Amino acid sequence: MKAYVFPGQGAQYPGMGKDLYENSAEAKALFDKANEILGFDITKIMFEGTVDDLKETKVTQPAIFLHSVLLAKTIKDFQPDMVAGHSLGEFSALVANGTLTFEDGLSLVSNRAQAMQKACELEPSTMAAIVGLEDAVVEEVCASIDDVVVPANYNCPGQLVISGSFAGIDKACEMLTERGAKRAIKLVVGGAFHSPLMEPAREELAAAIESTQFSKPICPVYQNVNAKATSDPEVIKQNLIAQLTAPVKWTQTVENMIAGGAKLFTEIGPGKVLQGLVKKVDRSMETAGVNSFEG
Repeated sequence: MKAYVFPGQGAQYPGMGKDLYENSAEAKALFDKANEILGFDITKIMFEGTVDDLKETKVTQPAIFLHSVLLAKTIKDFQPDMVAGHSLGEFSALVANGTLTFEDGLSLVSNRAQAMQKACELEPSTMAAIVGLEDAVVEEVCASIDDVVVPANYNCPGQLVISGSFAGIDKACEMLTERGAKRAIKLVVGGAFHSPLMEPAREELAAAIESTQFSKPICPVYQNVNAKATSDPEVIKQNLIAQLTAPVKWTQTVENMIAGGAKLFTEIGPGKVLQGLVKKVDRSMETAGVNSFEG
């Protein structure tokens, strides 16, 4: 069975999507439509912008979404048996499997990016990657700290990203290093994604999601909040609302997709991060990537 997975924030790079714009009439039309929907020239930033230009959340999230979704639209005989996306990538997955239209998906991603940006400004916060510890140890240490600090991304066995206040992250990194973490690396991010500090963004995004039409998809999506497969539009909607303040259960998602029959994982979009994570969950899995126009 074919599993298609879609990357999240961090995979962006200057020049992304330019080959799609130049080689696919459908992609060009949708890029032009995206500029209208967003109200700014995202194609110019994607094709000509610097690394710093692409780091701005209101740009990063729509840029990765566009790159991923338009690549999926140009793949011949795109017939997924199952899909999943890492954080932001879940929106790309939901357009790819027909739950959301391109226009609605992009509007929600734009809304999400701006809501997250506002939440970050409201409560300055950060994230850190913890390498080389059991999940249970990281969970225990986070729970013991008075400041806000929680597991945010269960990326693969031995790699868990935590999210919270600056003080909470500092304390957790210190304690986790003492407990034997190989590394505790603070990330250069705008805020504490997938933590309670994103509650203002969750409320804002919830209103937009509730007023958007979700359709019956062509295949199940394995969602971040519970790593379970569903094709029920209402369940998908509620899980998507919960996603901003809940951890991304990527390890469990990959395990469940394998248990569900996945034999080949194809990452669609910029970078190769998810292919690497799949291999760390199960070295025997076949992986592939589509990150440029294939004709």
